[in-house]
Amino acid sequence: MKVLVLTMKKRYDRFAPKNSPAYQTAELIFCDREASEEEWLAAGGDAEVIFVTPVTWVRESLIARMPNLKMIHSEGVGFDRIDLEAARRRGVYVCNNAGCNAGPVAEQAVMLMTMLLHHTLWGHRMVLEGHQGEAVREIEGNVPLDLTAAKVGLVGFGAIGQETAARLRPNGTEVYYYARHRRDEETEKRLGVTYLPLEELTARCDIVSLHLPATAESTHLVDRDFLARMKPGAFLVNTARGAIIDDEALCEAIRSGHLGGAGLDAYAPEPVPADHPLVKLAHECPDKLILCPHQAGISLSSFHNVYRMLFEDLGRVMAGQRPENIVNGL
Repeated sequence: MKVLVLTMKKRYDRFAPKNSPAYQTAELIFCDREASEEEWLAAGGDAEVIFVTPVTWVRESLIARMPNLKMIHSEGVGFDRIDLEAARRRGVYVCNNAGCNAGPVAEQAVMLMTMLLHHTLWGHRMVLEGHQGEAVREIEGNVPLDLTAAKVGLVGFGAIGQETAARLRPNGTEVYYYARHRRDEETEKRLGVTYLPLEELTARCDIVSLHLPATAESTHLVDRDFLARMKPGAFLVNTARGAIIDDEALCEAIRSGHLGGAGLDAYAPEPVPADHPLVKLAHECPDKLILCPHQAGISLSSFHNVYRMLFEDLGRVMAGQRPENIVNGL
């Protein structure tokens, strides 16, 4: 089976499960993810499977010109850049690796929360400028919250949201969550979380952390109204997808002082340009915004999970079976 791989070969050389029958028998055609569709088609237009990074567009124009296509598989959790409907009409499975990077992304989310609560960027700058003593006196006069005292609200409660709750629990953090479907009582008790409607969660919590996919429903969920409901001085954390946030509204909320700041690991568009409103605001308010390069899911454990799951699903398709984690309704 021929697979068009729109990512770096060296990752497969390092992390692909060499003992997998699917890996051993598949013909992997590697192509630069930033190449044109014409170059992709020239290299692997007859492929039956596409492996693609979550930040690469797979449009209807490509799907329509690959007659043998059976499956498009995101290497990560995100799939918002794949034309799900075009694939569904063709009977092409679209799959993701749900949960593959839940632990590392949760670690990143908690790290950003801690840095925001403790004003880490400001403290770093004060020390560099020779003002350590002044910084300590300022902190002693305005004692910050820590994770033990803070109320954290998780918007979205899939694998990453639940791993985040699990990492917050040892601190004694008061954790709330909102999801379209409330979890069972056993899950809530195990993770020490309380369900709240979204409006109540945003108004109650000191930190709101986003853990949901980018869909038509969630795009710009975090808009002016959402941000206005948040507590004065609260923090926003996003390790999910940039499209969930109205960037202009977030900039206004931080610039006005209504929000204390934000920690972000995802943007719209990506890669984020130097003239993006959030990048410009980070220069204007260097202590209020932590901007990470969408790195949370890039880790050893994540990559081992990614490539194991990719080739397990490839093996299923080779055997004429349904793959797992289908996201386009087939």
